[in-house]
Amino acid sequence: MPAVGDGAAMPTVREIVGLQAFADGVPEVLVGGEALEAPVRWAHVSDSAGVARLLDGGELLLSTGSGWPTEPDELSAFVRGLVDAGLSGLVLELGAHYRYVPAVVVETAQEHGLALVALHREVKFVALTEAVHSRIISEQTAALRARDEVRERFTALSLRGSPADYIVQQLAQTLGAPVVLENLAHEVVAAEVPGGDEAELFANWETRSRHAHDDDALLIVPVEARGIRWGRLIALPGPPHPAGRTGVLEQGAIALALGRLADGIEVDEWVRAGRQRLIDALLDGRFAGLPAAAGRLVAAGFPVEQAALYGLVATGAPIEARAVDAAARELGGRALAGTATGAAPATIVLVSLPQRAVLDDEAARGFARAIVGSEASAERMVIAIGSRSTGLDGLLGSVQEALDLARAPGARPSRGPVLRRAENRPLVRLVTSLRDDHRLQRHSEQMLAPLIEYDLARGGDLLDVLGATLAHPGNRTAAASASHLSRSVFYQRLALIGDLLDVDLDDGETLTALHLALLVRRSGTR
Repeated sequence: MPAVGDGAAMPTVREIVGLQAFADGVPEVLVGGEALEAPVRWAHVSDSAGVARLLDGGELLLSTGSGWPTEPDELSAFVRGLVDAGLSGLVLELGAHYRYVPAVVVETAQEHGLALVALHREVKFVALTEAVHSRIISEQTAALRARDEVRERFTALSLRGSPADYIVQQLAQTLGAPVVLENLAHEVVAAEVPGGDEAELFANWETRSRHAHDDDALLIVPVEARGIRWGRLIALPGPPHPAGRTGVLEQGAIALALGRLADGIEVDEWVRAGRQRLIDALLDGRFAGLPAAAGRLVAAGFPVEQAALYGLVATGAPIEARAVDAAARELGGRALAGTATGAAPATIVLVSLPQRAVLDDEAARGFARAIVGSEASAERMVIAIGSRSTGLDGLLGSVQEALDLARAPGARPSRGPVLRRAENRPLVRLVTSLRDDHRLQRHSEQMLAPLIEYDLARGGDLLDVLGATLAHPGNRTAAASASHLSRSVFYQRLALIGDLLDVDLDDGETLTALHLALLVRRSGTR
């Protein structure tokens, strides 16, 4: 009778011997240990010396030994034949033919790891076989039911168009074990791993992945359909599952493959979504520690150690996500891109370059042109570039500098791509480094509260007008143009701002204080 899923549906010799029907025979385990963990596919009753040829493997043999050979050498050869036939366990009832189990039987079973049990009381073998077969059928029925439930669950996920990371999450929950989805380059696309295990797992992921087939602890299933392979699902050790761990992972692979077919072969939604989630997690602080987060980046193909790291924010033009990493490779490095949340659309780009490389203006403009679809788009682009950094902590600071730069008011030339660098904006860098200081936050609130309340109550634009004014000090015409207001309306707004704040907008110190307050407010929202 066929097994169902990884042998998970078949009880072990240990479980069978623990049944009440066997307990009535007062069983004694003569050869146990790991041998008792062998799965039992069926129960067979025979006293024949030639029973081995009737076995298919996985049976539990019940016997009185009446037809067994009598010579020690023949008995040993008999037991070896049972082992070669794949027998899971041997149960010998004592009394009718044997008063004790021959030593040669015990020794041969011990040598070959065959479970051996003696029954000291007579018991009806029909009762034993009924108990065994009932248990096996019950287990297999439960396994079939579990397999149907798993199939329905992951089919529903694929029909709903669930993203890859959610399917991986569901696989990990179903298996009770970490699960990783990687692409053909052995880069992690999605993973569901306990936070405390991330650093160790991802520290040397590519090497481990490339040798995964030599690691018996890993369960591997390819993700493929119609002859196209996109990646692999890898499950780490976990508890058995009634549907079979391989069967569960295969259902997840089918759901992922259907999703890829629906997305289209040319659209790498896996990579885009995976990198977006990675960037979101980094910026939101959703990682157990810097080593774990750095390991996750490295596993995604982004070098962190011995590298020059930059955080960039691109605004003003749409980015071709697939072109970002290709553009970084032209510079000898790697890059990850994701969309920044907020009122204005922006793309966050993490760039890793060789340690001695420098992202100068020429390289940055070339990178900007390479990640947009046209020269016209490049001319509208503004690239905010954080400070050169090393290590993940430095990279996160560089990203925050770039975000603050992107939000900060500033003059916008007619043609681009325009570069804004953290080292050229010392006030922005100061705000970034002190962004969580309560004194700066209090200063910003005290300076801007009347404008914030006015805008919230009336849907106004006074903060935007103030930002344009600060971006074009001494040039009210340019400030009005940047606000998209006529000069007369712009001056009315300025007068209202002065009245609400009760300040002189021509005073340099006042403008500096307002500039600082506005930078602090804008740095507080992604």
